[in-house]
Amino acid sequence: MPTAADIDLKMMTRALAEARRGRPSPNPHVGAVVARGDEVISVGHHERAGTEHAEVVALRSAGEAAKGTTLYVTLEPCNHTGRTPPCVDHILQSGVARVVVACRDPNPHVEGGGIEVLQAAGVEVELGVKGVEARALIQPWVKQITLGLPYVSLKLAVSLDGRIATRTGASKWVTGPEARAKVHEIRAANDAVMVGVGTVLADDPQLTVRDVEGTSPIRVTVDSKLRMPVTAGLVATALETPTWILTTQDAPESVESSLMALGVEVIRVARSSEGRVDVTAAMRALAQRGVIRLLIEGGAELAGSVLNAGLVDELHVFIGPMLLGPRGRPG
Repeated sequence: MPTAADIDLKMMTRALAEARRGRPSPNPHVGAVVARGDEVISVGHHERAGTEHAEVVALRSAGEAAKGTTLYVTLEPCNHTGRTPPCVDHILQSGVARVVVACRDPNPHVEGGGIEVLQAAGVEVELGVKGVEARALIQPWVKQITLGLPYVSLKLAVSLDGRIATRTGASKWVTGPEARAKVHEIRAANDAVMVGVGTVLADDPQLTVRDVEGTSPIRVTVDSKLRMPVTAGLVATALETPTWILTTQDAPESVESSLMALGVEVIRVARSSEGRVDVTAAMRALAQRGVIRLLIEGGAELAGSVLNAGLVDELHVFIGPMLLGPRGRPG
């Protein structure tokens, strides 16, 4: 017979799996399970920003059966009114006897409030079950609310000799179809995907999610001088998939007007000492617009800029079975 601790671990593992199902940016991933002993009564997750939170979804599904049960939730229930009412109110109304929380809410405006309200009302609260896993799940959101920066993943495709493209700029086929399919999975897990304008000029990429389940991310191009051709595929499909360009104050307004007329959003940010887009300012601009997870697929210049600025949190390196030699650009 499983112990109470075994049941708590099992149910919180289920809640974490449920949390991963949502796409809630700019909110965190949260999952919840309502259980009586080792019997799952209902589950819920926060699907999208503005929709009901995970614990409310699970409790609504349970209905009257929630009375006297244990609620497992991966993040401390909120005690403030945002787009939705406080979750603690719904929990207290549901009649659950015990709440197990994986980790506290690190938001400096609400930290600790939910747990204290529940305890003051006589609800038993346990904190920390699978807390490390829960904290890792919301790390991108934590970075955004504490530092004002998105969680950045950098993807590099290199040859066996460490080259990322030929000298002509052609970089599409350094890796094979399996690696490219994996890239689409990674794209689907991010809010936005970023490249430099050099990649657009060389490859004319789509930067969409294809052949796997998921929503295409916002497509962002770093383009200090607005060299983006109006004939580029990104521009041609801007009305179908959100397309942004990060540029400087020096970029020509006439080009900006042409791009905006075609559905592209042009965002001007500070320039670096070299006259290019300041990558840290660019990251802050994206975070302010709700981008929590950002995948960068740019070439050597953009990759070097974000690495030198200390902005990269995660690195995905795909190694292709080829040697480019002097034909290639160093990775």
